[in-house]
Order: sequence, then structure tokens, then C-alpha cells
Amino acid sequence: MVSPFDAVTQAQLRRIRPRGRWKGARNGWEFPLAAVDPLQQQLGDRFVVTDGLSKWIDWHRHPLPPMPLHRELVAAADLKDCLPDGRQPLPHQRSGVRWLLARRGAVLADEMGLGKTLTALLAARAMIRCVEMRLMVVAPVGLHPHWRRESDALDLRIDLVSWAKLPDGLPEAGTVLLVDEAHYAQSLTAQRTRALLRLARHPRLRAIWMLTGTPMKNGRPSQLYPLLAAIDHPIARDQQDFEERYCQGHWQEGRTGRRWQAAGASQLTELRRLTRPLILHRRKAQVVDLPPKQRRSHQVSLSSAEMIGFSHRVDLVVEDYRRRAGLGLVRSDAEPLAVLTSMRQIAAEFKLPSVRQLLIELRLKGEAVVLFSAFLAPLRLLHQQLGGELLTGQQRPAERQIAVDRFQRGRSDVLLATYGTGALGYTLHRARHVILLERPWTPGDLAQAEDRCHRLGMDGGLTCHWMELGPADQLVDGLLVSKAERIEVLLGPNRVALRRQSLPAMVRNCLQVA
Repeated sequence: MVSPFDAVTQAQLRRIRPRGRWKGARNGWEFPLAAVDPLQQQLGDRFVVTDGLSKWIDWHRHPLPPMPLHRELVAAADLKDCLPDGRQPLPHQRSGVRWLLARRGAVLADEMGLGKTLTALLAARAMIRCVEMRLMVVAPVGLHPHWRRESDALDLRIDLVSWAKLPDGLPEAGTVLLVDEAHYAQSLTAQRTRALLRLARHPRLRAIWMLTGTPMKNGRPSQLYPLLAAIDHPIARDQQDFEERYCQGHWQEGRTGRRWQAAGASQLTELRRLTRPLILHRRKAQVVDLPPKQRRSHQVSLSSAEMIGFSHRVDLVVEDYRRRAGLGLVRSDAEPLAVLTSMRQIAAEFKLPSVRQLLIELRLKGEAVVLFSAFLAPLRLLHQQLGGELLTGQQRPAERQIAVDRFQRGRSDVLLATYGTGALGYTLHRARHVILLERPWTPGDLAQAEDRCHRLGMDGGLTCHWMELGPADQLVDGLLVSKAERIEVLLGPNRVALRRQSLPAMVRNCLQVA
């Protein structure tokens, strides 16, 4: 609701129940749909109601019939029966179905590889068997074939949409909305997040279940807020209150004026207590008997000549950055992070001889290997030298799936992938070795990469090889530990103490060592 400012109107709006929120001069007031009757009674003659809003109001006044009781929904799930393809839902999947059916908004945050897709589809099938409704799945385009296969196995019709093309509305009969890779909605400024939140508030939404193994990828509660808002958690009905309490939200003076900062973390134990009823996070070790996963560090050493070349490359980057900063092309105060990123990219290239030797040794033993990197150049070099499958964001979704299928069927023994592509939803459990040329910035991306291979159906244990060279790797690995501790406080089975160290301090220490 947008209105010209006057004291009388503002006083009237403040008395409306349910309460609205003032969103600033540009956006005006925001009210829940339940406030439509008192708003129209007091101010209806002053504002235009659009056709779209009129339809929402009509749906609100004529709600869908209530859902059956929980025990009836669970009975309709037929959890003890085999699936048409012969599979039997595992115990943790059956308990996950019962948990979802008790909630109309929830986050299924099981670790990667525990079968969240099948769990959510079984729960949705039970609802559809009881009441006429549609099933819509939001998923990255590259995962659509996986969702089609799983839904076909249940003889279930689904409407598949991508994150880039979310619909404006939902069918009138009602909809169950499954949101895969829900961490795609971790930024409120993103258009896809705003589109998802609009669907989450739709009067014809029966249930919304968010699926992600990394609900807080970077260890920041601000990333969890959109997911909580989508499932209508009470603590996510006021963004500023949430950020002040759990994100160290505050106003900060800058060169361009005051800016709201909410990138911190606070009161995590309280946040854990309040969110646990609507977030189900289970680890593989808790629910299934998977082969073990171990991490092995490989310290890469350089010869004197290589060290000279490495230092010269870094010096060139620093000189070029300072030249561009002097011309006003880049920010002068961002030099440490820019240098750090360049050090990581240069180090990735200097690790290639050691990585190539490790790959050759593993291939001679008949092992299948997946290698991850954040940078395209070293992946392409390895692909030219050793062959195998290449998996990057520059390929079409169909080409990516072909590369994954070739690897999984044994036609290739090496898969070279970027974190942003290879760690997204693919099942790569044929590999018993994962090589991380460097680590990603967030624990969520790290877990997504390693657990592409550590999944149900794998044969034997998994070894994750961490290639390490110089202080840049030391910094990022230390940063991952710091962020992981925050996530452990919120989602882990045990409470842990949180040790804090700021990123600028860690960067300064890294560059001093360098």
C-alpha cells in the first residue's frame, strides 16, 4: 500500500490488525493478506485495487478446504510398500515423510546424498492422494532430468519450473511447492528470491517444502532469513528485527552515507532453538551406514626457480592493481582481497604438476576421480593433457548431463569440474577419490562438492585430497573452519563454543606471511 504521507492516515494504518510494516518512502506500507478487510473498511475508497490483488482477496475470503489429519496423510503415503521400480524407502526417508506431512512450511536440510528428492515426492504424493491439488517443483534446469526420473518412478505428475522462470501465480485448485537447492534464495536482493517469496504467500499454496543440504552456506544467519520467510516462520516476519538480533544489524556511516550492515552472527543458540521445529538436518553418520570419508592433505613444494616465478606473477598482479586503482578503475582499499584471489589462481596453476602426478597414480590403480577447482584455466590444461570429462558452466545443461552419465557409466575415469557446476545436484558416487585443487570460500560449497561422491550407492570409502600451496590456501582453509563453527552452532547435534576472527585480520596475517 502506497499513500501520500499525512499524520491521520499514518495513525489509521498503525491501528490496522494484523499489523503492517512501514517499508520506507518508496514502498509504503506492507500488510499481510489477512488485514484486507479492516484496510478496505477504513481506507478502501482511497486506493485502487488491481485485478490481480482482487483475485487474491477473493481467494483469501474463500479458502481451500482443510487438509485431512496427519495420520490420514501418513496412511496415504504407503511408506511400507515398495516403489514401482522395486526400491524400498529407507527408515530416515520414511521418518522424513512423516515429519514433512506434519508441517505446511518446512526446510528439509539433510546432508547431500540422503535422498531428499524421494522423501519430498513421497510426502507430496500422500497429499495429492487425499486432496485434489497440483505439484510444482522449483529446481535448477540441470536437475530437471533427475526430478523427472524420480517422479516417473512414483507415477507422479509434476510441474517443473526453473529458478530463472518462476511463475507469477499458482493454480486455483491448490499447490504443493517443492523448492530444490533452496539456498539459491539466500539473497533478498535477488529477483528469484522475491519471485519465490511471492509464491510462498499465494492464497492457493497448500504447502511449501524447501530442500537444501546447505541452508546457511556461508555461516551467516542473513542467508537463512529468506528460507524462514518463505515458510512463514514467526521470527522472519520482520526483517530488521531479525537482522538486529541474529545478524548484528546496525547502521554504518560510509563515504556515500549511512548503510545498513547485517553480515554478522549473534544469538545463534537462541536461533537454533527457535528454528529446529521447522528445519530437519540429519547427517549421514546418524541415519545410514555409509563407507567412511577421509581428508588427506598434500603439501605442494616448489623449487627455487618455481618460487621466483610464482613471486614474479604475484608482483605483476599487485602492480597492475595499483595502476588501475590510481586511475580510479577499482577501489584502492580492496587490494588485499584482490591480491589474495590472484594468489589462489596462480597457486592453482603451480599445483598442476603435483595434481597431474596424483591423477596418473590413481588412474593406474583403476580408480575413478573427480577434481574440483574454482578456475577454468587449470581444468582446461588438465583436460588437454589427460583427457576425461569436463564439466563447466559454459556448457549447456544437456552437455553437462552427458558428461556426468559418461563418467558414471565407466566410459571415463576422470571428471574435471568447477565448484559452481559440478557441485550442483549431480550424483557422482562412482568416484572414490575427490581432488580439491583449492577450497571454495564457504563450507556449504565445500560440502556440496565432497558429498557429490559420498552418497547412497557408493562402493567403498571416499578420500578427499586437499592440495595446499602457500599462505592463501592456509587462509581459506582457516576461514572455512571459522564459518563451519557458526553452522555447527545452528545445525549441529551438539552445542559448540564459537571462536571469532575477522576476515580482514585473517587476510592481513596471510599477506604478512607471504
